[in-house]
Amino acid sequence: MAILFIFTGWDPEPWKKAVAKLAPERDVRWWPEVGDPKDIEYALVWKPPHGALQNMPNLKAIMSMGAGVDFLMDDPTLPNVPLGRIIDPNLTMRMTEYVVLHVLLHHRQQIELLEAQRKGVWHKSLIQPAACDVRVGVMGLGVLGSDAVEKLRSLGFQVAGWSRSPKQIEGVECFAGPEGFKPFLNRTDILVCLMPHTPETHGLMNAAAFRELARDGHLKGPAFINAGRGKIQVEKDILAALDNGDLYSASLDVFEEEPLSPDSPLWRHPRVIITPHNASDSEPEAVTKNILAQIDTFERTGKLTHAVDLKRGY
Repeated sequence: MAILFIFTGWDPEPWKKAVAKLAPERDVRWWPEVGDPKDIEYALVWKPPHGALQNMPNLKAIMSMGAGVDFLMDDPTLPNVPLGRIIDPNLTMRMTEYVVLHVLLHHRQQIELLEAQRKGVWHKSLIQPAACDVRVGVMGLGVLGSDAVEKLRSLGFQVAGWSRSPKQIEGVECFAGPEGFKPFLNRTDILVCLMPHTPETHGLMNAAAFRELARDGHLKGPAFINAGRGKIQVEKDILAALDNGDLYSASLDVFEEEPLSPDSPLWRHPRVIITPHNASDSEPEAVTKNILAQIDTFERTGKLTHAVDLKRGY
């Protein structure tokens, strides 16, 4: 049995060290040095080139090296084998750190304070509301969203959630489906998107959605945070909403096309925070350990621990 790693845009050396430490006995190969394709039984991937997974007749399963799998759904040559993804406490913790950091950044008006610092202005005129007076809405109530909701609640924010299908979280108002989307937005001051990219969520964060965000809050205007998937947002609509007042500020970790072009006006907008898709970076040792455990489970049961529903796209 051979395991093949295929990823683009990452330094392979930390991954090779993790594999050498955790699985020195395994036959592990690194794209494009596949060897005999008949040997490959498991492919561990992140944004592989289309067609890279073809012609491996003994392939048993494919696993994304992160929480997302949308890049695989776009490959028309994807083999018909079980598809899994990473759900790991380490990655969940990292995402929650990012969400809490950026919710607090917008809540505490840090963008304005940093601008005042650059100008050498002692800015004492800002009125700072308490967390209990600010309404945060989290889109996506899976493992990542649910953890972020709990941490934000512990800070005192009024937290609500929205998901495709109904969910229940104690102490949290949960909205669901198309009928719940507008009411969810209407009560939200800081919107956090942790949704997967599917045909249903493509372009969901657009001008019409931003217009529905609350206008009666204690902040200067609504804030948008996207650490989910870039193709959920329409970037020209984000810029327009920032200029017309439908949004006051934004934190963006993901983009329609990555890496974000140096020519994008998002880089230079004074009320936009850009991060390079690092909200929940895959840590090599934690992810490798998770992957090896999933392979062991699959060998015993024929099922992946975190299997993807191909119809739903996550």
